[in-house]
Amino acid sequence: QSLFGICGPREEIVYLPCIYRNTGIQKPDYLATVDVDPKSPTYCQVIHRLPMPNLNDELHHSGWKACSSCFGDSSKKRNRLILPSLISSRVYIDMFLSGGFILLDGETFEVVGNWELPGEAAPFGYDFWYQPRHNVMMSTEWGAPKALADGFSMEHVKEGNNVSMLAPFLLEIRFLHDPTATEGYVGCALQGTVFRFYRTPKGDWAAEVIHVPSKKVEGWALPVMLSLITDILISLDDHFLYFSNWLHGDIRQYDITDRRNPRLAGQVRSQDPENQSQPPPRTIKGKRIPGSPQMLQLSLDGKRLYQFYPEMIKEDSVMRQIDVDTANGGLKVNENFLVDFGKEPNGPALAHELRYPGGDCTSDIWL
Repeated sequence: QSLFGICGPREEIVYLPCIYRNTGIQKPDYLATVDVDPKSPTYCQVIHRLPMPNLNDELHHSGWKACSSCFGDSSKKRNRLILPSLISSRVYIDMFLSGGFILLDGETFEVVGNWELPGEAAPFGYDFWYQPRHNVMMSTEWGAPKALADGFSMEHVKEGNNVSMLAPFLLEIRFLHDPTATEGYVGCALQGTVFRFYRTPKGDWAAEVIHVPSKKVEGWALPVMLSLITDILISLDDHFLYFSNWLHGDIRQYDITDRRNPRLAGQVRSQDPENQSQPPPRTIKGKRIPGSPQMLQLSLDGKRLYQFYPEMIKEDSVMRQIDVDTANGGLKVNENFLVDFGKEPNGPALAHELRYPGGDCTSDIWL
């Protein structure tokens, strides 16, 4: 277990980008440091803010200069957090990039060139994961910039605008953490599915699926409401898969010890099941929780699941914590934990992805 970091120390601080683009607040995005140590007097508070030098970047997913694949190499340190921007295409430290997979020098951060061979770059990009032992990398595509720059819109789906890029709308992709594994999972937002992909005995790749049924609704853009899976992650011990259903408003935990037959083990809803009346909005520490669940992060020991609830550009976002039963499965909201980004000094901010100083289960890859 120590190989996979499960026995590492409990997280005390976390880093996360906060976004102002499209909120009406003309301030740069910033990297926030949040205290998550229950013994600290500043628990559940933003204790530092690092503003970017430009406006309208829309900081998105981040990553460390080095991960656990560099274990044992004393020349490599996890001392630089790389912050790419979704809209401006800037990558801090002071770089402007476009297209495909870019190779950076690990020490100077200078652009070395494209990773792909000439003519092989994908039209669009989003997430990726690789397994060094098997010399394989998997990546996903999101969509046309004009169809995402101002937020997700069901009108693009109805009109078929860039439909080839919007369906199945592949987002997060994860190999199992076991470095010998040749399988993983990828979320398909609009289809409400998570595919298990795996290498076959022939050496090619195939996929199987977990499906979340759509709900019949009235007064919405479509006659059925898709679940819209926005994030997935796998626990460091490869026992549980988690994903968030943004439109349905729930987070799910699946036992994947039987890789081909995932079993629903836990669920936290902001709505009741389909055939029941909608309950009052959830409140934590006197704060009404806005929006629906989006990005997730799990503690190294698998016992705490952090999640963001953004209310798009209308209000703000909050970070909450869910207690995880790692033995039997099960999820329960921690009613004593809440970080409210609606109270930021420059106005409400949209918090996004979360990183631990020592690495985490969505950014670490092992040899």
